[in-house]
Amino acid sequence: MSDNVYMPYLMKITDIRDETPDTRTYRLEFTNPEDAKKFTFKAGQFGLYSAFGGGESTFCVASSPTREGYIECTFRVMGRVTTQLRNMNIGDIVGFRGPYGNSFPIEEKFYGKNITFIAGGIGLAPVRCVIWNILDLRDKFKDVNIVYGARTYQDLVYKHEIEEWEKRKDVNLVKTLDPGGDKAEYGCSGWNGKMGFVPTVLKESGIKGDNGVAVVCGPPIMIKLTLPVLKELGFAEENTFTTLENKMKCGIGKCGRCNVGSFYVCKHGPVLSAAELAQLPDEY
Repeated sequence: MSDNVYMPYLMKITDIRDETPDTRTYRLEFTNPEDAKKFTFKAGQFGLYSAFGGGESTFCVASSPTREGYIECTFRVMGRVTTQLRNMNIGDIVGFRGPYGNSFPIEEKFYGKNITFIAGGIGLAPVRCVIWNILDLRDKFKDVNIVYGARTYQDLVYKHEIEEWEKRKDVNLVKTLDPGGDKAEYGCSGWNGKMGFVPTVLKESGIKGDNGVAVVCGPPIMIKLTLPVLKELGFAEENTFTTLENKMKCGIGKCGRCNVGSFYVCKHGPVLSAAELAQLPDEY
């Protein structure tokens, strides 16, 4: 980045994909070719995306660092800034500040391991970054498992990529929808996945933690209920990782709104192991 941490990159929207009725993915490319050449990031880092005149909103970089020349972001319409971002079109300019935060220790802890991804709803966005990072370097890893669920079929993001992962012979994909209604209500009369909450489906999946690393992201209650299941399956706490993306704020730890106790997510996170997470107050 420039010496001015508040100066955003200017990025053009070059592709738009609607994931759900309220969730959208943008592909962003640098307007300045020199910025594109210098820019690097790691899986798990995040940024602040601005709709000029409307403000900034914080979310992860959803694309993999193995794919250069652009970044992708996926966001749900939640307020004023994301509403303005949602109303933008191909060719419009978005501001981006980042990358901020730490990253998943892929080179240090993932190489040569069985990798299991567990995600719920829009929590697949930060996990997707790591999934494609792993799949683009597939020969460096052993088994790859993906367990992904959402409340309804409409709430599943990256549906086209889920279909791609499902067809791959080197990926074991388990997809599920929350129980509580017939398939017509879920908008998926041809649903071929499971019906059950993610922690339960994970427990019944047969996946083991031997020589394994787990990455989990989703609603806080899903993470809270999934971590004990992973421990039961044999995943070591120091090899189980999550991201506190929902706690990220200004990106540089100045506004004071990202703290969990004395821990500042923007400065020291957002990626934490389960062992590190256990040291934080329950408020996360």
